[in-house]
Amino acid sequence: MENNHRNVIKAPIISEKASDLRQENKYVFSVDLNANKVQIKQAIENIFNVKVVSVNTINIKPKKKRVGRRYGKRNRVKKAIVTLQPGNTIEI
Repeated sequence: MENNHRNVIKAPIISEKASDLRQENKYVFSVDLNANKVQIKQAIENIFNVKVVSVNTINIKPKKKRVGRRYGKRNRVKKAIVTLQPGNTIEI
């Protein structure tokens, strides 16, 4: 079951905005496109041994990009903003 949780959470997102959210005890992760909020909550709780209060998800649509004469798209991304109980932290 542990391996399944590792497939749900892909990587932490480290950006300036994500760093500002950490002061509010919120952490941002890139997650699997098919994962729902319950699966994300269980994965975070099992991997990091913390208590999750809420999970908000964001689906980011692919942007069109051009390289030379060719057009393409970026990949779809799903982000999860996870709010932890006060006193719980994740070292990233």
